[in-house]
Amino acid sequence: MTNDHPEFSPTQPTILGFDPGRDKCGVAVMGLDRQLYNHQVVTAEEAVATINTLQQKFPISLMVMGDQTTAKKWQQLLQENLLKPVNIIMVDERYTSFEARDRFWQMYPPQGLTKLLPPGMRNPPRPIDDIVAILLIERYLNRLTG
Repeated sequence: MTNDHPEFSPTQPTILGFDPGRDKCGVAVMGLDRQLYNHQVVTAEEAVATINTLQQKFPISLMVMGDQTTAKKWQQLLQENLLKPVNIIMVDERYTSFEARDRFWQMYPPQGLTKLLPPGMRNPPRPIDDIVAILLIERYLNRLTG
């Protein structure tokens, strides 16, 4: 699933957020102005190719990546396989999955019977690793401006 926003073409550097996982990964591209250009969930096997494609499409100046379980392995894999080398900055990933659930419902308000459920009982109908990638970029930008 790709969420492209083609009506926006970035004129400034963008940041690629990467939520690495064993089976699936979240990827997002955001401008320094916090404009979201792309977010998607891909299989772990597709991750490197997807990032290479995004690097051709957007002026990516750096990558922020979650610092949990598989991060070191992914960092090495990316440094060896990306077409364009990019600085990779590790960001604290704690609680992002929990935050991503809330953000999902902000971005995609519940419809139908789901609206009747208390927020804590709503489960997003798809993987939300891409939302985690968005949150990682925001955490990095907040660190810069905070």
